[in-house]
Amino acid sequence: MENKIKLLTDLKAVETPAFIVNKSSLEKNLKQLEVVKKRTNCKILLALKAFAMYYVFPIIRESLDGVCASSQDEARLGREEFNKEVHSYAAAFSDSEFEAIVRFSDHIVFNSFSQWKRFRPIIENTFNAISCGIRINPEHSEGTVKLYDPCAKGSRLGVRFENFDADEMTGISGFHFHTLCEHNADALERTFSVFEKSFGKYLYDLNWINFGGGHHITRKDYDLDLLCNTINRVKKKYNVDVYLEPGEAVALNAGYLTASVLDIIECDIPVAILDTSAATHMPDVLEMPYRPHIIGSAHKGCKSYSYRLGGMSCLAGDIIGEYSFDYPLKVGEKLIFTDMAHYTMVKTNTFNGIRLPSIFLYDPEKNYMKKIRVFDYNDYKMRLS
Repeated sequence: MENKIKLLTDLKAVETPAFIVNKSSLEKNLKQLEVVKKRTNCKILLALKAFAMYYVFPIIRESLDGVCASSQDEARLGREEFNKEVHSYAAAFSDSEFEAIVRFSDHIVFNSFSQWKRFRPIIENTFNAISCGIRINPEHSEGTVKLYDPCAKGSRLGVRFENFDADEMTGISGFHFHTLCEHNADALERTFSVFEKSFGKYLYDLNWINFGGGHHITRKDYDLDLLCNTINRVKKKYNVDVYLEPGEAVALNAGYLTASVLDIIECDIPVAILDTSAATHMPDVLEMPYRPHIIGSAHKGCKSYSYRLGGMSCLAGDIIGEYSFDYPLKVGEKLIFTDMAHYTMVKTNTFNGIRLPSIFLYDPEKNYMKKIRVFDYNDYKMRLS
């Protein structure tokens, strides 16, 4: 209890709004990923789309093998700041960005055979030793949210079996598929079983397979044995290297967003307006949607005082959720949202000119809070013209 109180005291001392990454929690996740690597000799990449706080790359680099990127700028960040393996994939590459993709990448995965044929001459004439792959759509959905289901009907992501062109496999070294989102290992096992029926025969001639992301490896109930058994079975049967590219699992439960109450408005239930915003600081709250947890809170009606929490933007639907507390909220009250390291900093925006939250690194072992970045007017202005 004493450690928890100390943590709350430290977090509430920070000027809001702010993202705070917990160094010890991040390292705990990395140790779990290291276990997978040791048991399987697989390679694990950080998905920059989920977490790209490059200040902590030196910590992550000690455990992981590289990064996966979805654009030339992510690839460049991975090369300059992580400087291990860089794997690039996009739904489509443009001519203008592909030169940079080639310059910064070790692996390039193409979303279609038409893109592969278009850019193959560039690959063949580059001085870089680039390993190329094709993304496969195994046409097997595990997700319940269509927005995050790469195998949903009509998906543009990956090559379906009916469109697979075995005659164009010359120069292709690996396959990539991505079907998961916050899933356990049983979902991977089912996905690979479907994938194997259609594409397994081609794996014998390849060097690697990438199982994509969405593996919730650092969650308490994750079936680590099943994951490792699946990886080892694939490696033994097909003699290929196996890559995983988790994003959320790297930073799961490793960050907070602190916010302050600016005003309380009487409505059907009191509405507390915060100095943060679902629309600008945590857009997944509206996109998924989901209700983030706040330390010391419960669902509406479970505790003595219930509130609807709203953001400070002009968007009418900028609502974070409904909560209850043991005490009445007051202007200036600080609230701490949990699990806010992944898919937050990478997705923030400056709608309404609202400033981005500051970024801090918290080291509980050294009892130290380091301010990494504070954003101001120039960050807003420089995005415009």
